[in-house]
Amino acid sequence: MQSTAGKVVVIGTGGTIAGTAARADDLLGYSSGALAAGDLVAAVPALAGQDLEAETLARLDSSDMDHATWAALRERAAFHLARGEVAAVVVTHGTDTLEETAYFLHRTLTAPKALVLTAAMRPATALSADGPQNLLDAVAVAREPGSRGVLVVLAGRVHSGAELRKLHGWRIDAFGSGDAGPLAVVEDGRLRRFRDWPEAPLHAAAASLGDAAGWPVVDIVTSHAGARARSLDALVAAGAQGIVIAGTGNGSVHRELERAARGAIAAGVPVWRASRCLLGGVVGAPADALPSAGALTPVQARIEMMLDLLAGTAA
Repeated sequence: MQSTAGKVVVIGTGGTIAGTAARADDLLGYSSGALAAGDLVAAVPALAGQDLEAETLARLDSSDMDHATWAALRERAAFHLARGEVAAVVVTHGTDTLEETAYFLHRTLTAPKALVLTAAMRPATALSADGPQNLLDAVAVAREPGSRGVLVVLAGRVHSGAELRKLHGWRIDAFGSGDAGPLAVVEDGRLRRFRDWPEAPLHAAAASLGDAAGWPVVDIVTSHAGARARSLDALVAAGAQGIVIAGTGNGSVHRELERAARGAIAAGVPVWRASRCLLGGVVGAPADALPSAGALTPVQARIEMMLDLLAGTAA
């Protein structure tokens, strides 16, 4: 893989990739975000001598990711991408909400250069930690001539930030790109591409996101056997400004939830149905069906609805 000139900025946000445990064989009892971004770079000998700049933005367990950190990450990434001497930005992140952060950035941040997210399924202290190789691959993809957009590099695969989803709770190759498949793979330091870099217009809300504390509240409800209308009713009563239902199969919704959803819509609260299946999304619909999130996963649909509400276009 050829390298482009310029600095790569590594922004750390915490996660397992920066986690440490008391024993090398402990893959679960670790502290997330214990290491700074500079520590992660220093732990990869192959990165020595490269023009890198490290910045620690947060030290979160990504299961605790919040909108304020999203806003700060977007701001810092945009700042660095606009610097003439910076070729690309790499973000280290936890895996639990990686797909959400990637989708949010894809929809709200202009990235004419590569913004590459990476993570790890094992802490930095593990005997066979996957973080160092993932970080090395992420920097290589960031330096690839012409690379652009929000990308995610894990386990030798390059994904679009718009398509990423977590498929497994603990396996090293825990992520996929749904029906689309990866954009590329990294093979022994060389990139083999299958599709073009992601390009999509930004969401209309991207120009005026405002303070994250004022972002609309959108919640997710899962449809399941024995689902209760009061689950959705309670969220609306608690101030939810939008609801995404993670429906069964092709976006089917339990009749009790559907009844509550129609009541919420009548009260001015938009409700979309997605599929709780990780592949396929929602295809087609009867004319009287609840609004569909299409191919979006429930967490992607939640972000999209939040942005639509900010832009005043939610329906």
